[in-house]
Amino acid sequence: MRVALCVLASILMALCAAAHEVRPAYLEITETAHGEYDVIWKQPVLDGRRLKLDPVFPGNCARQNERMSAPAATLVTRWSMACNLNNGELSISGLDRTLTDVFVRVERLEEDDVSALLRPGANAIQLSGPQGAPTLAYFKIGVEHIIFGFDHLLFVLGLVLLVRPRQLLATVTAFTVAHSITLAASALGGVTLPGPPVEIVIAMSIALLGAEAIYRKRGQDTLAQNQPWIIAFGFGLVHGFGFAGALSDIGLPKGAEIFALLLFNLGVEVGQVAFVIFVLALAWVGQRLYRQCAPFVRTAAAYAIGITGSFWAIERIAATFF
Repeated sequence: MRVALCVLASILMALCAAAHEVRPAYLEITETAHGEYDVIWKQPVLDGRRLKLDPVFPGNCARQNERMSAPAATLVTRWSMACNLNNGELSISGLDRTLTDVFVRVERLEEDDVSALLRPGANAIQLSGPQGAPTLAYFKIGVEHIIFGFDHLLFVLGLVLLVRPRQLLATVTAFTVAHSITLAASALGGVTLPGPPVEIVIAMSIALLGAEAIYRKRGQDTLAQNQPWIIAFGFGLVHGFGFAGALSDIGLPKGAEIFALLLFNLGVEVGQVAFVIFVLALAWVGQRLYRQCAPFVRTAAAYAIGITGSFWAIERIAATFF
């Protein structure tokens, strides 16, 4: 039994070992003169390596004055080129081998602008003809951000372990309200915090919830157990800045900023609620089939959350200051 629990804890930690979110890439093409374009290509960097993604343009579009920069976990490449982008196909090479989406914006002087979301299963668009802004795609980005954002999921799992059933709704609601406030302040009001400290605090919040879940198991009384919504709200404010990172590179569509932000936040909530329901359903089934194992599983999960959060915090502090 204890061997099985150790395996379970190891699996949980392995699944959470990569705390990187699935961040979208962004391609912006602006026509500055007839047939001349300035290009900005932003793509996420994971573990110090860029994804093997490259824009493929129709015809002969040779890059000129190419230059690169690497702010935070993003590689930004800028260049200019002269070619015809009024017809033909624009695609992203290598996109079909990733989980990343790519927002594409083409601003043209005479022809209609193009705005689209490319996915691994649909990695090309036709440049001829008008296309609407992919506002609804922000909902999908929100869902992906929470489902593949393992640090955020681990925090939610910690809340489920810590909070008593009658307090769960209020606690999750407090977390939702808090990160919605800072997400809106960041996306619409330009309120920002440096990325590294935010990621460190998020990791520490996960470690704290793991410790609090262990304290609850031992019967120790703490503020986090009596008033969990306070902890959820406080750390939710910080997690909101983490959610805002998914929008920092691609921005919001002009003229539909609020609607796109609402859709993104709704996507985050749908993913979060789906995860909570999945965990509760799994716990219910496990309680019915393996009642005697439930206490050991909760303890193993609490330790796994605490250890993983502590590891991430140390890793991020080392990467920031050393």
